[in-house]
Amino acid sequence: MNIQTINKWTNSFNQFLSKYGKYLLLIGICLLFVMPFLPIATFLVMRISVLVMIYSTLALALNILTGYTGLVSIGHVMFFGFGAYTSALLVTKLNINFFIAFFIAILLSALLGVLASLPTLRLGGAYLSIATLGFAEVFKIILINWKNITNGVMGVKNIPRPEIFGLTLTPENKGLYFLILIIMLVSSIICYLIINSKIGRAFRSIKEDELAATLMGINTTYYKTLAFSVSAGITGAVGAYYAHFMRYIDPNTFTIDTSILILSMVILGGLGTMRGMYLGAFILVLLPQISRWLESYRFVIYGLILILIMEFRPQGLLGWEPKSPYRFPKGVKTNENETV
Repeated sequence: MNIQTINKWTNSFNQFLSKYGKYLLLIGICLLFVMPFLPIATFLVMRISVLVMIYSTLALALNILTGYTGLVSIGHVMFFGFGAYTSALLVTKLNINFFIAFFIAILLSALLGVLASLPTLRLGGAYLSIATLGFAEVFKIILINWKNITNGVMGVKNIPRPEIFGLTLTPENKGLYFLILIIMLVSSIICYLIINSKIGRAFRSIKEDELAATLMGINTTYYKTLAFSVSAGITGAVGAYYAHFMRYIDPNTFTIDTSILILSMVILGGLGTMRGMYLGAFILVLLPQISRWLESYRFVIYGLILILIMEFRPQGLLGWEPKSPYRFPKGVKTNENETV
């Protein structure tokens, strides 16, 4: 089997998804809602499912920034950790209700995204990646040294579970599962609406050619800041959930390894596609579970996977490789005399 055959099968599968994707989406959502009540819903299966949905949402958020706007961030774990610490500290130290702390974490994470974007607006490529990496390292140093607020290396312990109408959401009653499922679905809807709007077209134009976008009258500064803000807000929401799911967080929870993992999911699934984010998260969350004996070489395996993907299928597993320079509406004839 050669790479041409694999590409042919993958493109055929993408066409199948485009044709029947809506029906498969509805079936998939229904399965996610009924899965906790099936015999296969063991503790391990439910935990892996939660982790897949957590990382799927993180990949969706990074995809807005990297996949559609073309801004490669290696420090996205900063927003993840900021959302987690914001919610955890508000609940444990100020006794604020989880859902209030959750929305505060989203708003403050989005604001942090705006602040982080301002020094990097004129940067691109490797320079932007290095700058975001620097932000993440500075954030970790703050967590370690601001001991009277963050407890330093001791982290935040005994983070309470979320409560709604007197019911505590736990893994046992499947409450935490349904909460992250709702967060993932709402985040997916937000991403879908943004991508298929004027804002999404502006994001794509910046990715393809920022100078051309500027000459066409697109305010690239505004849209790049908006991409950072939206991506950071969604990431902060997942971080807030993650803190209450794990019940303990510390600075070592949010390292550059997590950023690399999320970026790997985006690249593996397919830059600039939503469906690829779920597949990338599923593969890279499930892989360590089925090969625990290779845990010490996990990031070596991730690196090899990315090298192979970039070499043989740079658009990702579920990414498109259009033959035309632009995507035409359905039914329009391209120069290759093909209907798209």
